[in-house]
Amino acid sequence: MKKIYSKIESITGSVITVRAKDIHYNELAVVETAFGVSLAEVNRLEGDLVALQVFAGGRGISTGDSVQFLGHPMQVSFSENLMGRVFTGSGKPRDNGPELHENLIEIGGPSVNPAVRIVPRQMIRTGIPMIDLFNSLVVSQKLPIFSISGEPYNELLARIAMQAEVDVIILGGMGLKFDDYLFFKDTLEQGGALSKTVMFVHTASDPTVECLMVPDLSLAVAEQFALQNKNVLVLLTDMTSFADSLKEIAISQDQVPSNRGYPGDLYSQLASRYEKAVDFETAGSITILAVTTMPGDDVTHPVPDNTGYITEGQYYLKGGRIEPFGSLSRLKQQVNGDTRKDHRAIMDGMIKLYSYYKDTLEKKSMGFVMSAWDEKLLKYGARFEKDMMDLSVNIPLERALDLGWEILSDCFTPEETGLRTELIQEFWK
Repeated sequence: MKKIYSKIESITGSVITVRAKDIHYNELAVVETAFGVSLAEVNRLEGDLVALQVFAGGRGISTGDSVQFLGHPMQVSFSENLMGRVFTGSGKPRDNGPELHENLIEIGGPSVNPAVRIVPRQMIRTGIPMIDLFNSLVVSQKLPIFSISGEPYNELLARIAMQAEVDVIILGGMGLKFDDYLFFKDTLEQGGALSKTVMFVHTASDPTVECLMVPDLSLAVAEQFALQNKNVLVLLTDMTSFADSLKEIAISQDQVPSNRGYPGDLYSQLASRYEKAVDFETAGSITILAVTTMPGDDVTHPVPDNTGYITEGQYYLKGGRIEPFGSLSRLKQQVNGDTRKDHRAIMDGMIKLYSYYKDTLEKKSMGFVMSAWDEKLLKYGARFEKDMMDLSVNIPLERALDLGWEILSDCFTPEETGLRTELIQEFWK
């Protein structure tokens, strides 16, 4: 029989402490108050002094309320019944559907043993040229989308969720405005992708601790689907909200702050989530694409700075577009040699010409006279931004490659592109 503790030593915000023995880190407890019952999670142990983060917050808790430890960490139900459902950061239904209690699995476990992983070798097609053609997303990759507030990163994630060629989408929202949550739900429903999607959503008005649960819930469910031979794409927004929640809880526990007030284990906290990306040798895969907003567009901010050491490149979302010069998928070379033989040549050649276009724009802004070559570059740059960089463009990779040749032939002579003769002879439009 589980022991009930009836004395709370201290209450600091939503963190309470009790004296108890044989308690484990991340263990769940039930806190019963005059206002109802709430879950709490152990997040600090000092001898027999146990600190718990109360999901419903500290309001209404008194030192005489009871705490009962459950003997296990946070669990989530796993089955095919998850598909098309929306849950909170504590695993409760947000869509007015029934609660699920069968086949409970623990969250926040270790990452997969490298011995059962395989080298990434398969591309995930999204229908977005700036991803498929120029920075291919690879199965089992972990990539952040670096952005600033106001950029359409939620719209980008929704498009990827609808168009990505995967078996299951797990969408984890952290710190979302309620309008953003409805946007995701309505967009996926209207686009027909909700049936293969599971959503775990923490809104800005929900308890802070639930924000920390969202990545673990999403990745625990993703791992179970991957073990059933499914390719799973986990989309997370926003990891900066996740880090801010870590900071808030650390401050309430009087932890010594590190860079800009974030806890000293920020790197480990982020890495333990990102490293769940895997391609199983005998099963499916988990790929992670996570938005990281940069306060003040500062890439040296602790969250993007630590993220950059963990992940395999990044997408920069700037001005409503995926910026070609800041974005890098380090694993793209694993797959774009097997798509079409002109893929790498078009990828490199078009970006090189686009960099010339940027130089020409600078010359034009300074009042230089435009040469015939400059005029060609200006025409090319406008076509490239409209037909390739615009996130509303939705075409298969092969069509994007053909379109690349069409843009080049419309703006330049074959000799001016710098592409190999044999490719020009085969693909020039």
